[in-house]
Amino acid sequence: MKCPFCGYLESKVVDSRPAEEGGSIRRRRECLKCAKRFTTYETIESLPLLVVKKDGTRQSFDRSKLLNSITRACDKRSVTLQQMEELVTDIEQQILNSLDREIPTSKLGDLVMERLRGVDEVAYVRFASVYRQFKDVSTFLTEVDKLLNARET
Repeated sequence: MKCPFCGYLESKVVDSRPAEEGGSIRRRRECLKCAKRFTTYETIESLPLLVVKKDGTRQSFDRSKLLNSITRACDKRSVTLQQMEELVTDIEQQILNSLDREIPTSKLGDLVMERLRGVDEVAYVRFASVYRQFKDVSTFLTEVDKLLNARET
């Protein structure tokens, strides 16, 4: 670490402790040349997560957008905000664990539908109707039939 006072490249760590609720480490260092002390912070380098749209454009993953779409699907249902936030956290964690830095919207939508099916079937159908862009009632009924068949098995 380069000393901010004299520019010397060698220093020793005098003290280390967690900072920002464990999000980083605060280190007190001492320059081996001028003996002055300074503070550095070590944080995890986070790579951006990108969502690939149908037209090929990319935009940053936005947790609040995902939560808003799930909230709309769960409107006037008995799904709590905590359940919705946990659902978003689970989805986000699964994406991050996959080590892919890009996720197509189709895969993201499938992950949401998979989770919503277990939480609330009406919310699942609402989300599916927007996500899959149901063109008519027969497409909607086909999706409901799939849901009913899955429940019976």
